[in-house]
Amino acid sequence: MTDSANAARVGQLFEQAEQAGRAGRDAEFVACLNNVLKIAPEHPRALNMLGNRLLSSGDAAGARRMFERAVAQDRQAPPIWLNLAFAARAMGDSATELSALDQALAVDPYFVVALLEKAQWFERHGRKSDAVLAYRALIDAAPAFETLPQRIAAALQHGKALVDAEDGAIEAAIRRELAGRPITSSRFDHALEVLGGRRQIYHPKPAGLHFPYLPPVQYFDRAQFPWFEKLEAGADTIREELRGLLEGSDPNVPYVNIAPGTPENQWRELNRSLNWGAIFLWNGGAAVPAMLDRCPKTAKLLDELPLLDIAGRGPTVMFSTLKPHTRIPPHHGVTNIRAVVHLPLIVPPGCRFRVGSETREWREGEAWAFDDTIEHEAWNDSDDTRVIMIIDVWNPFLDEDERALLRTTNQVLSRLGEHLT
Repeated sequence: MTDSANAARVGQLFEQAEQAGRAGRDAEFVACLNNVLKIAPEHPRALNMLGNRLLSSGDAAGARRMFERAVAQDRQAPPIWLNLAFAARAMGDSATELSALDQALAVDPYFVVALLEKAQWFERHGRKSDAVLAYRALIDAAPAFETLPQRIAAALQHGKALVDAEDGAIEAAIRRELAGRPITSSRFDHALEVLGGRRQIYHPKPAGLHFPYLPPVQYFDRAQFPWFEKLEAGADTIREELRGLLEGSDPNVPYVNIAPGTPENQWRELNRSLNWGAIFLWNGGAAVPAMLDRCPKTAKLLDELPLLDIAGRGPTVMFSTLKPHTRIPPHHGVTNIRAVVHLPLIVPPGCRFRVGSETREWREGEAWAFDDTIEHEAWNDSDDTRVIMIIDVWNPFLDEDERALLRTTNQVLSRLGEHLT
């Protein structure tokens, strides 16, 4: 037979073997593969398939011989190295098992099943620290648990529990060492929580301009907004004027209003819905006289506050209404050159707000500011509507010169039809 004829015949035999295997015709399956080996005595695919058949029938020694012959022909095949590891384990040869797993991972460091088997090998052999390291690498490399077969997902969950326990023990040991010494740095406290696996670090992801090197603060320090006291002192007055706006016809407009033909993504439930509504006092740098005229005391107070001032872009000031049992999904804001201030006005129990890794409950009349380019979301689990005032201000880490430069930048972007905020 010519080489091409041999190759064609080998292909036919593999096809017949696979059909026989699916139909449960074991003798025919083996015969086809043996015929392949008569043509190509060290064909790695045939050797591997025969090795799997022997392993499943309980002949680990025979399977091992097949797999060893196969990897001798194809050392770049991680699945064959994995099968050799299985055969070695069945024979009680733990050293060869680990060596074969290492060979598989040398070819493919992200081979999830081999990573899992290696982690389990360490765990079975009492090497807890190595097991934790292996599970940690595996969790980093593996796709989402819900996309994996149940057996692998369950093993990963077990590994994650080991990693979490180890991380928690490390954090606890450090805190014991520091016992009696007050931790006044929230950053250090959060660092320990990150080390213990109890806190995730979220990074700004602006949809628009990203001003580099600004601290990625979830909630800003109140001390950076000395005018909060003035704002909070006016909360009762603002709330009174808000209630006047809400009497009669509803002045709310949907906060989410995505143009037809544009992907809605996570906004499908809220698009063009008054479940999350807005009553704008300022919108994109333009005053809304129809609303400001009805809230004269609020308007006067806003005139006294250091709002974001970018022509045609900022500030935006609004009353944000969230109807009962409504959730605002996780999302990111446009630019980190601004800070977003919340002044809670009407907050029934069961309302929460998360920025990054920290969830808070609004308290009526107590303001806070946050970076909305860090992932955030909100819930109203109550039976009543929640209303807060939202105010755009400058990010407090920008100096006056940078703010002036950004105003000029906005003029250029506006001419080009681009957006800054």
